[in-house]
Amino acid sequence: MAREEFPGWHGTTIIGVRKGGEVVVAGDGQVSLGQTVIKGTARKVRRLSPGGYDVVAGFAGSTADAFALLERLEAKLEATPGQLQRASVELAKDWRTDKYLQKLEAMLIVTDGTELFVITGAGDVLEPEHGIAAIGSGGNYALAAARGMIDSDRDAEAVAREAMAIASDICVYTNGNLTVERISKEQ
Repeated sequence: MAREEFPGWHGTTIIGVRKGGEVVVAGDGQVSLGQTVIKGTARKVRRLSPGGYDVVAGFAGSTADAFALLERLEAKLEATPGQLQRASVELAKDWRTDKYLQKLEAMLIVTDGTELFVITGAGDVLEPEHGIAAIGSGGNYALAAARGMIDSDRDAEAVAREAMAIASDICVYTNGNLTVERISKEQ
């Protein structure tokens, strides 16, 4: 079956919210193939600890591709300990120029508790406005919901959880089975 004819792996929603000295990354658990839910409990948010330096990463897109990117990010973090921005830029450069990596279909949200970035295959390392990043099929719904709540008295986790609940009510490729990781620089 040609790639363009294959129904494709669809959806996910990942959100990163920075507020009150911490960052929370939350992701849903749904994996879909076309119009069929294949799995409802996938873990798309992971904690990486290269050399004792904690980073939380969430991914949207192909799982195998995302794992390949996470492995490369870990290697970059080991080479540049404590420098998430530099490691992210190096990964994005490789992703854009390496013939193997160019074929990978995924996006990442990464944070060390201070910095929050979206890394794309187009070579982008984006620091989101308002301390909120969201990716995946339900990303825009979660982003809008979180933006509406960010100035409330809710903490980062409450904002992320409620934004994900709203996204899962709207996006058919997103469910309410969340993986949530919290990280702060004070760890």
